[in-house]
Amino acid sequence: MTLPASVERQFPGVLSSRLIDLRRAIHQHPELAFHESETANRLVAALRELGVDDVRIVANTGVVARVPGRNRAAPVVALRGDIDALPIEEATGLPFASRVPGVMHACGHDVHATWAVAAAALLAQAPAAGDVVIVLQPAEETGKGALAILESGALEGVSAIFGGHVDRRFPVGQVVADEGPLAASADTFEIELVGAGAHGARPHEARDPIVALASIVTGLQTIVARRLNPATPGVVTVGIVRAGSAPNVIPERAYLSGTVRAVEPTSRDLMLDEVKSISEAVASGMGVEARVTLDRGTPPIVNPRGATSWARTAAAAIVGAENIVPLGFLNLAGEDFAHYMERIPGCFLRIGAREANGPVIPAHAPKFYAAEESIFVGASVLAECARVASQALSVSE
Repeated sequence: MTLPASVERQFPGVLSSRLIDLRRAIHQHPELAFHESETANRLVAALRELGVDDVRIVANTGVVARVPGRNRAAPVVALRGDIDALPIEEATGLPFASRVPGVMHACGHDVHATWAVAAAALLAQAPAAGDVVIVLQPAEETGKGALAILESGALEGVSAIFGGHVDRRFPVGQVVADEGPLAASADTFEIELVGAGAHGARPHEARDPIVALASIVTGLQTIVARRLNPATPGVVTVGIVRAGSAPNVIPERAYLSGTVRAVEPTSRDLMLDEVKSISEAVASGMGVEARVTLDRGTPPIVNPRGATSWARTAAAAIVGAENIVPLGFLNLAGEDFAHYMERIPGCFLRIGAREANGPVIPAHAPKFYAAEESIFVGASVLAECARVASQALSVSE
């Protein structure tokens, strides 16, 4: 596959071979959230081999490196790549497929980690105005890794942050840098229904939690249909239903769990409140108790105008303005990069990762992989984001 000339010339043969080897090693040895010890050690070694000396382990299995800028007093910018894998059995057939049963990089974090290392190498060669902090973050898939990095203090003093995600809906060389909503909040709910069990032939002697569960599942579907403004995106999905142990037994308890997705705080609060109130009201009307637990996960990502403008300028310099494309749909998946953006201005990108004539393969699927050329595009664009933002912030001071 032909890379843009501006990308290709930044990666001579030895450097590109090292990065491909790094990606393949990470892919072959995937590790789940907060267990990425081998991955972290591999990334520390790779950074040091490429001339980045200020490297440390944070948040147990995260890695943070600092690449000096031309002016150590200038504003600091951060770049983030995530490093954890998923509990999925790989079915890609790649020569460097996972060697860990039941675990694979089905979301491209092997590429994200590698392009963050590559961006560090590029910034060491052609520095930004100020220092750039490279964050290799654990546990994105659980939504806990970004918070752990923030709690470590590694991003104190950072004025802007950029990150990206591979996307096989787009070919290598295309970049999405949209202003506005790019990912949704990802909250979960658990509802335990407590009634009274009885023989299945004598339902009048029971307070049946299964019938209540069925009504609650139906009732929850009215939240988006009847409570949310039709112009506002939202999702309420029940993903787990569990009850009973025998066909002739009415159980005492039933359980359901699901997810709520929103792109703005008001609708997020409304939907979560409705999950609780509908569940409790329906259960009460059927003589059972609903014990509702709401777990607020990652907030939505809403790319702001300023940082998005810097990202688009950077991407245009690398791949050309004609290759900056719109996402084209509203993404209601979650991404814990949102935790950074609650505290630090930034922009989150989608980086094309489909090889020429390759199929569109959804993330979190056993056959997912990202084309290796996306490493070099992602690294080049993110490094340039750091340079553009650092310069803009320096001028505005």
